[in-house]
Amino acid sequence: MTDAMVLDVRDMVVANQSFGPSEIKQICKSISEDYSQLGILRDAIGELQQIPERTPAQSVRLGVSQYILGRFADSRETLTHSDGSALALFYRAKSLFELSHFDEALAQFEAAKNSGYDPDQCQIARAEILRYLGRLQDAMDILDNIFGPAEQTAEYNYQRGATIAARDGHIEEVTKLFNRALQYDDRHPGALFGLAIEYDRRGNDAEALRLYERAASCFPAHVGTLINLGVLYEDRNEFGKAQACYKRVLDIYPSHPRAKLYMRDASASGSVYYDEDSARQSERLSLLLAISVNDFDLSVRSRNCLSKMGVMTLGDLVRTTEQQLLSSKNFGETSLVEIREMLASKGLMLGQFADQRREPDPPLDLSGMSPDQQAILDRPISDLNLSVRARKCMVRLGINTIGELIRKTGDDLLESKNFGVTSLNEVRSKLTIMDLKLRGD
Repeated sequence: MTDAMVLDVRDMVVANQSFGPSEIKQICKSISEDYSQLGILRDAIGELQQIPERTPAQSVRLGVSQYILGRFADSRETLTHSDGSALALFYRAKSLFELSHFDEALAQFEAAKNSGYDPDQCQIARAEILRYLGRLQDAMDILDNIFGPAEQTAEYNYQRGATIAARDGHIEEVTKLFNRALQYDDRHPGALFGLAIEYDRRGNDAEALRLYERAASCFPAHVGTLINLGVLYEDRNEFGKAQACYKRVLDIYPSHPRAKLYMRDASASGSVYYDEDSARQSERLSLLLAISVNDFDLSVRSRNCLSKMGVMTLGDLVRTTEQQLLSSKNFGETSLVEIREMLASKGLMLGQFADQRREPDPPLDLSGMSPDQQAILDRPISDLNLSVRARKCMVRLGINTIGELIRKTGDDLLESKNFGVTSLNEVRSKLTIMDLKLRGD
């Protein structure tokens, strides 16, 4: 970074020159390319704050810069006393959104549009708020009524994909929209984060890591990106990189509870050594064995037979011998061939780990459960919407359904790597919402 570029960041904030969307984008780009430029932005904000009688235009620069830095409450207050321009209204609305003042933010984006800010950008922003409010059809109605150049922007395609994901869960369409967003802006943090989440959920750590790293190179980076990337780094024993991720969150949110906790965990684990290659191979195998057999295009007969035998995952299959399958009623040679081919496609075979067959979990006492509670037991663990860290521990433990989870004790869960008291409390809280609890609680 040259001295001229360093001066540009300060001058765009402090000097009396044009200040609009293109300058704001340049500030963020400069920090993305050299994270140390965040200090230059902080210094420029400090200079503006020291001016005893700021002009309304200087208040706009200060308020927008505070927003970029993540000081949303300060930004809202500063922009309230600025020049009332469309730019000020737009960024005040963005700060209100970050502070979860959704109704007020909706009104402010409308005011920004009426004052001359790009109407499509205001409408896209309003659609995002409606999505957060759960008004998914209202959000989609807004997006459906945006035409022309705005449809060819990264933000539009990202918001459309995020809305469809929340409303319908059509993963193929969502993935297509996120990838289209990246065609227009290959550094769009939302689209990168959304794709990374999908790969993370599927257990493809390599692709998730690549996307998280690309998303983290953006500024401002999504907090979820930095937290999830830090967890992936911890899983790879790269504790220094994990700490750097958590520090970036704490730079903007000094009291962020998860970042503070994970920072302590990463710092404490930094001196721990184990065979990283072996651990990584074990992790990949655990993720593979946790894949549900329902993810494969099996015949109805094979699927029913496996279900009756309690074979739910690839891990269950490789712990089962051919003889055990053939002893099941209605399971014949045709189904056996089908199962062999399915496992071979993943580099596995029947009975591969038959000597490691797991001890069955204690039976559940259903006598005190209502029919509604019992119906929940077969639902996938993903329905709990756990954090990345807790979800990965479920994979390591081979827990695929809520029923399997509540057969575990708190101590069983705490034995899993990176699963601490915070994750345990999260699981207990999610189960409580469903009026369920872990064994022994």
